[in-house]
Parts: sequence; structure tokens; C-alpha cells
Amino acid sequence: MLSLAEHIDFLSRLPKPGDSRIDRSGSRSDPANGLVEMRGFGSNPGNLRMFACVPARLQRPRALVVVLHGCAQSAASYDLGSGWSTLAKHYGFAVMLPQQEPVNNASGCFNWSKPDDIARGRGEACSIRQMVARMVHDHGIDSRCVFVTGMSAGGAMASVMLATYPEVFAGGAIIAGLPFGIATNLREAMNAMHYPPLRPAAVLGDLVRNASRHRGAFPKVSVWHGSADRIVNPTNAGEIVKQWLDVHHLPDVPMSECIVDGYPRKVWWNTDGDTLVESYEITDMGHGTPLGRAEDERSYGEPGGYMLDAGISSSHHIAKFFRLTHSIPVSRPARPASPSTKLIPAVCWIAAPKAQAEAEPSRVAELPSVVAALVEVPPPPVPLHSKLQAPWPLPREPTEARPNVSTQRPHRILGRVRHAIVRKLVAARLMK
Repeated sequence: MLSLAEHIDFLSRLPKPGDSRIDRSGSRSDPANGLVEMRGFGSNPGNLRMFACVPARLQRPRALVVVLHGCAQSAASYDLGSGWSTLAKHYGFAVMLPQQEPVNNASGCFNWSKPDDIARGRGEACSIRQMVARMVHDHGIDSRCVFVTGMSAGGAMASVMLATYPEVFAGGAIIAGLPFGIATNLREAMNAMHYPPLRPAAVLGDLVRNASRHRGAFPKVSVWHGSADRIVNPTNAGEIVKQWLDVHHLPDVPMSECIVDGYPRKVWWNTDGDTLVESYEITDMGHGTPLGRAEDERSYGEPGGYMLDAGISSSHHIAKFFRLTHSIPVSRPARPASPSTKLIPAVCWIAAPKAQAEAEPSRVAELPSVVAALVEVPPPPVPLHSKLQAPWPLPREPTEARPNVSTQRPHRILGRVRHAIVRKLVAARLMK
């Protein structure tokens, strides 16, 4: 249990609305980020606000990412820092950002440890679920392509949404967050943030399994945490991984370990080779969302309070984990047909169309004579058996006077005929 001095020290290090360039008001956010507040999304038992960004061009199938801010942040400020709306516009998916109200939590945190706000069908969790339903209905989002991510209190709330509504989300990413169900009041929450007890994997897994009646496939999870985090103990990252490994019936030992952008990544996959759990340890980074240049050489987000330039773009990697970073196919207008494409088929093979003959009778009347003067029928192909030496004598064909035909190959003759036709058409101003 935390002492009074530890409580005071913890509260002094919590983010405050005025201690960073990106404050709760979101006044530094670009008005062109496309965030629009939406109302009337349901009964809203958690009394939250809803913001969304839906680009004009969406990839197929249409996907949605729910983005949850941290304490003392707003939807706009966290979007500015993390760059999710910029990612959405570049790759063509929708983002939706719930926002906490001060009347619910004076620090602007989502209430991830209050039973009335984290139970299925109740409080803030229910409000976020209603927002998702509104987005799916209004924008044709594929219900199989809904994801959630969040940082700090938003990361803990992402754990809540993945556990209480596993049938809604295909995947989630938890940044500097905590496992689901380990706290039911503020004191337990603060103890878990500083001194998280190590629980058996089965106990952690049962917390998720008992949060709903769902018995189908559970979401895949990506876990991110700074090793120097003094606000949320990095041990919580290991507990989150342990919780979801048990849910997915995966072993403790990762199937793969590698270095990505200078940081260790662990991966677990199922028998089909699909990655279900991954974890990134951002060494020597404190509490916040890691930012950096992405694989596509773009920078998503803006460094500020608890938005840390660590040389790795967590937002882009998470979008890639959600399989949202493929390019949108560009639809090009059909090229208008040129006059030559309309005339050549009619001239070379059949009579000119009636409309064309009526429009330009003099020019069309010249075409049969032009073609007749140019086209010479090539000789028939020589029978194959005449080129082979058969084991028996072949019957001699009667000798006849053959027409004097060119000995050139048929395709060369046709090529010359085609060029001659084009020259005549150009001369007659029927083709450019």
C-alpha cells in the first residue's frame, strides 16, 4: 500500500492541463485535422463526448480505430500528438475519439477502475460501445474491422473494452496501460500503477473470460511500454501480455524475438501463423506514447507532454498490426476514345457505321477504294506435311500455274498494309 508521501509524489507527477504544449483544450490542434463532434449516439450512460474523423476515401473493407486519450488530455490534443487522424487520411480508415468530461473525473482520466464504468452495458464502457455502433451504422464500417488503442488511462480503458466487448473489436493496442480487472477503486488503481502484484496467468485470463459471455475468438493485442516509466510501472506490460497469452492459450515463451527500430519486440502467433500477441519494450523511455519516423518515411504526431520522440512510430506500427497500412487503390477516369479508335475497326473489317456515313458521306465513300487498293490477300499457308520428310512417298499434287505472289512472310505483308492504311487515313484527315 502507498504511504502518504508516495501518494503526494505520485499526484505531483501526474500530467496537468497547463504543463505541456498540447493541453486539454486542444487549442494547438490543427483545425484541418478533420475531427468533428458527433451527438445523439445513444443513451450515453458514461456521459462522454464523441469526436470522429472520416476521410473522403476509405479502404476496403472499411475500418475504424477507437483512440482513447490519457489523463489531462482531450481527443484533439491526443490526436495531434499521436497523429492518428493523419494516419487515417493517408491510409483511408476512420478514427473515433471519445473524450472524458471533467464532471466525471477531475483529472480527465477515463475511469478504468470504477466497477460502474467498466462493466458490460454500463457507464463509460457502454458509451464507447454506443459510439462504435453509430460509426458502423453511419459510415458502413465493416464490423470485423474495428480496433481500439489508448495510452495511460486510455490504455487501461482499452483493456476494458477488449475484455468487456471482445466480439466488437478485432484487435487492440495498449500503451503504458494496465491489465483488465486488477483494480476496483482508486486505492487499488494507484497500488497497481506503482507496485503491481504478480498474479497467475490463469487468474488474469479468467478476469477477461468472466467479463462477458463471449466464447468465440478474442481480439489480438499489441502492448507498448517504456522501461523508465515512473507513473505506470513497466511490470504492468508483462502482466498484460500474461493475461492475453492465457486468453489465447499461448505459451509463455515468445515464438520470435527481434529488434525493431532499435527496440526489442516479442511475438506470439497461433497455429495458422497469425500474430495474436506482441510486445514492445521502449528502453529508457518514460511515461508516454513513443513517436518517430515511420516505415513510409513520414512522421505521424507531434512531440509534447507525454508524447515522446523515441525514434519509433508506435501509431504507424499499431496501424500495421491492425493491417491498415496498405495503400488505397486510385480510381482513374476512363480515357475518351479518339477518332482513330472509332474509325479503324469499321474501316478495316466491316462497313462504316450508319451514323458515321451520314455525318461524313464523302470521306466514308472513299474508304472502300482505299482499302481495296492497299489490301492484297496473302498466300495460303504451306501444309505442314510438305515440310516434313515422311517415311513413305507423299502423293504428288497436280501442277498448276500459280499466281505470282510475294514470297515475304504473311505477318510482314500485313504490317505494311496496316501502315499504308494509316497513312491514307491521315492524308484523308480521318485520323490523327
